[in-house]
Amino acid sequence: MTVLVTGSRGAVARTLIGLLRERGFAVGAASSRPDGPDTVRCDLTDPSTFATALKGVTSVFLYAEPSRIGEFAQEATDAGVEHVVLLSSAAVLAPDAESSPVAKSHLDVEKALDASCLHATSLRPGSFASNALAWRWSLRSGRPISLPFPGSHSDPVHECDIAEAALAVLSDPALGGRPYTLTGPQSLTFTEQIDILSRVTGRSIPFREVTREEWKEEMAEHVPAAFADSLLDWWQSNDGCPVDLTPCVQELTGHPARTFATWTRDHVDDFRA
Repeated sequence: MTVLVTGSRGAVARTLIGLLRERGFAVGAASSRPDGPDTVRCDLTDPSTFATALKGVTSVFLYAEPSRIGEFAQEATDAGVEHVVLLSSAAVLAPDAESSPVAKSHLDVEKALDASCLHATSLRPGSFASNALAWRWSLRSGRPISLPFPGSHSDPVHECDIAEAALAVLSDPALGGRPYTLTGPQSLTFTEQIDILSRVTGRSIPFREVTREEWKEEMAEHVPAAFADSLLDWWQSNDGCPVDLTPCVQELTGHPARTFATWTRDHVDDFRA
């Protein structure tokens, strides 16, 4: 069995590659920008790269890039791929998923895989714990973190839990063919996450509440306006409202989902640099 792991520069993919190799799987690391001889070029927006990357592959861990997903699914079918595990998003479950830029890109990939002949499994993480890394730039510059909805809840999930969930369904295709919504073990507000960061790092972490427009203006160089509005709408919908949690991480991995405090301890040096 050979597993192609796309997006190999990402945190989930890097962790998954290590886990697969520990289990003795043959692994092909794939990226649109290969950074070494052990990485094959697979640009999910460029179908000319698909055939070479998929040669001899039986399973794929796929990042959600919708622009050429039809061609990718067909090329994977022609190459004899037996199972595709998609890193999707819980955003596809939102009532406005079709009109949300954040959700629609994942939803379009799920639909294309469902319409193909491939055996496909969608992993739908809620909020990545690693989203907190965006705050380190404020911390390093000495500025308070800007929060438009400090009381907004999310379910931060550790990238290692996502990778281990992917390992489980890649190792046992009988678990596949259905979606799994992956969450962390706690529904936490942004302020609660900052409190945890403060305790673990041993430093005071100030924040300031800002308006939607102030946050959009501050993030204009980094987040396109349409995506910013979608994020803001999502945060506003969860303001003061705990999010639903699932047992899927434990069901797939055999252990409880890692806490945000655990994630923070694992990444403490990222906040101290």
